[in-house]
Amino acid sequence: MELVHQRFLRQCRQRWRKLKVADSLGSELTGQQLLLRTLVLRRLLRRILAPDEQYVGLLLPPSVPAFVANMAVTLDRRISANLNYTVSSEVLNACLRLAGIRHVLTSRRFLEKMEFKLDAELVLLEDLRGQVTLADQVSAWLQSRLPPAWLGRWLGLDQVQPDDVLTVIFTSGSTGTPKGVMLTYRNVTSNVEAVDQIIRLRESDVLVGVLPFFHSFGYTVTLWAVASLNVAGVYHYSPLEPRQIGQLTQKYRGTLLLCTPTFLRSYLRRCDKEQFATLDVVVCGAEKLPKELADEFEQKFGIRPMEGYGTTELSPVVSVNIPPSRSPGTGQPERKEGSVGRPLPGVRIKITDLETGQELPPGKPGMIWVTGPNVMKGYLNQPDKTAQVLRDGWYQTGDVGYLDEDGFLFITGRESRFSKIGGEMVPHGLIEEELERLVGPTEDGRPQVAVTAVADPKKGERLVVLHTPLAKTPEELRRGLAEAGLPNLYIPSEDSFLEVPQLPLLGSGKLDLRGVKALAEQRLSRG
Repeated sequence: MELVHQRFLRQCRQRWRKLKVADSLGSELTGQQLLLRTLVLRRLLRRILAPDEQYVGLLLPPSVPAFVANMAVTLDRRISANLNYTVSSEVLNACLRLAGIRHVLTSRRFLEKMEFKLDAELVLLEDLRGQVTLADQVSAWLQSRLPPAWLGRWLGLDQVQPDDVLTVIFTSGSTGTPKGVMLTYRNVTSNVEAVDQIIRLRESDVLVGVLPFFHSFGYTVTLWAVASLNVAGVYHYSPLEPRQIGQLTQKYRGTLLLCTPTFLRSYLRRCDKEQFATLDVVVCGAEKLPKELADEFEQKFGIRPMEGYGTTELSPVVSVNIPPSRSPGTGQPERKEGSVGRPLPGVRIKITDLETGQELPPGKPGMIWVTGPNVMKGYLNQPDKTAQVLRDGWYQTGDVGYLDEDGFLFITGRESRFSKIGGEMVPHGLIEEELERLVGPTEDGRPQVAVTAVADPKKGERLVVLHTPLAKTPEELRRGLAEAGLPNLYIPSEDSFLEVPQLPLLGSGKLDLRGVKALAEQRLSRG
């Protein structure tokens, strides 16, 4: 197996004088320039980092400097840990302690917008420019002229084994304290290969990268797929700025966009049709893609977003619907509305009963388990938590869904997003989906309602709806839920609707489920 870091050297040579990466801040690098900068930065890091420093933190938004920094850390055979800059200093420091990170690569320009107090030494990329010597430049130039295989041996990359850890990605923390997911070279390489087989990437493709590299989808697909395949990548530092993303896509004739439905909704409202005229593939993950959003996007831009599914622990892609423009023409079903597609090549899925653990036939919803080369090595320094989710090579996702007769996966909710009320499992996601339909979309695509549950002395649990200011009253919403056919057990009481200025969100745009629950408990305890 040729691993992603070895492929990176080959792809830099493949696109020697062609654009390889660019960003909205004006940076543009060919394959040759990208390799040179990576080799120079690697030499600088070796003068700063101690030989025994295994893990290196990166606190950078999606950009050319972040791309180069990730490549330099990897070529120095260290383990990258892209840190979530949307969380508190307390959470970040917990991540640093867990991985034993002593240095964090970041940017002065980026830090000016943040207020972090980190228990690590910060390495500012701007300050490193003045430390580049003539010897650094000459050495990098000579190394870059070597054939990729020779250069790999010179750097010691041939000593890397497929099951060595490539990166640690800290989970979003939507349901608890972040855990460090160890992804190996085999994990990421197999996921990139499988995505390439399904989407059938082309030399002319330009991937528009807006997801942060601390997000597993952003790390594997928008970083390593670009690094290790013959495609170009263009980056914008925030997925919340649709106008700049539209301009970037138009300028570089972007063909692939990967994002979440929350971000997609804002692009629909604020991007011009001409800006997305070259888009050929749009794939959404991280949350459910509403049919009406897909319909509106297709009507305006002439391309229908496809839905996929994955988790950080699975490197991350598990399944995806194949876009019509990338159809292999096998005659097999390639996409189904409402599903998250079929498993990637080499990936297997099984569904088990939530109570008994018995494997279920097609059409029966239950716990989703996944096995394949994309299953993580484990949680960093947390063998007990690893044992809770890994069983004989199978990963327990915590998501609930079913497979149909054609092998398409349908997600119905998360195990943690169910409440047992009156002996029945009540799905938060279904209620949330109906409420979102009733209140309609916002201009910026941010969610307006969130369903959670708190302890109740009589029924065990009580449904609670947090919502931003709405035009409809709780009674109107309750009536709408009833008219949609939801059982009485699924309809929260009128005094369970709590208005808040804004809902807690994660960096990916998803609801912070832990924050939502804590806010609901806090509000009710006050009341």
